[in-house]
Amino acid sequence: MNYGSDMSGVQKAAILLITLGPEKSAEVFKHLKEEEIEQLTLEIANTRSVSPQVKEQILSEFYEVCLAQQYIAEGGIGYAKELLEKALGEEKARDVIGKLTASLQVRPFEFIRKTDASQLLNFIQEEHPQTIALILSYLPSSQASAVIGGLSPDKQADVARRIAQMDRTSPDVIKEVEKVLERKLSSLVNQDYTIVGGVDSIVEILNTVDRSTEKHIMETLEIEEPELADEIHRKMFVFEDILSLDDKSIQRVLREVDNNELAVALKGSNEEVQSVVLNNLSKRLATMIKEDMDFMGPVRLKDVEEAQQKIVNIIRKLEDSAEIIISRGGGDEIVV
Repeated sequence: MNYGSDMSGVQKAAILLITLGPEKSAEVFKHLKEEEIEQLTLEIANTRSVSPQVKEQILSEFYEVCLAQQYIAEGGIGYAKELLEKALGEEKARDVIGKLTASLQVRPFEFIRKTDASQLLNFIQEEHPQTIALILSYLPSSQASAVIGGLSPDKQADVARRIAQMDRTSPDVIKEVEKVLERKLSSLVNQDYTIVGGVDSIVEILNTVDRSTEKHIMETLEIEEPELADEIHRKMFVFEDILSLDDKSIQRVLREVDNNELAVALKGSNEEVQSVVLNNLSKRLATMIKEDMDFMGPVRLKDVEEAQQKIVNIIRKLEDSAEIIISRGGGDEIVV
């Protein structure tokens, strides 16, 4: 008998928390919104008694949904459905998947998010740039940057521009692309128009790609789409932009930087950048860094770019934690 069939989701959640006990429930509360906590607290307070059968039913339902989530994370919806059908039967599996997707949005192209970037590149590199842009807009920036870095130079800037200019994409278009790529219809795409891409999306990707790819894309956009390039650049930070930091911020950054990495990074930078950075070091350390640069001889461009990117990542991390402030855009920002 299905004891909990006429209960709401809030009622079931309240009984689950009662069954789990106060310590585990307190841990769950840490991950909930304030209004959700209020709802559950009120429901728990109003729950007088729960039969063992209802507790067992709700625990079982909770376990099945957790199992489905795990299978989806491991291999996607199709994989989860197949395993659940073997474990629970076709009807029960459909019911569990239905409950899960009623409350969770499964992102389009979920089946690709588990694919190795190099394999994905081989899979989509011959597609139309607009199709590639759509797919990359839904992927994690680390995966998308690896793919865009492997595209031919002429496609890199084209795809980047299309991501930046993308606004709303019809669910029907998304489904059609998924059909072509996955050869099966995804019935779980949210039917509302989905906002993806945009300048913030391409900035996040460009902040993750290797330096040469980033430079090529930006140089191409500066020629073909100067206004878009300006908008993207205002939201980005590259190694040479260290010139825009005040001395106090530069000194804070340099405390986090390995001296050997700094020497390699400066080896490939212009005199102005070298001067600003060295002037923010102690005289003894600046002398040591300059000697290291002189004695190391020629350095591979790849090594220079990697060292510079590490420093840029430190700068971005310090900005995220509000330890430094990066002035972006028109230069009219006032900090008091």
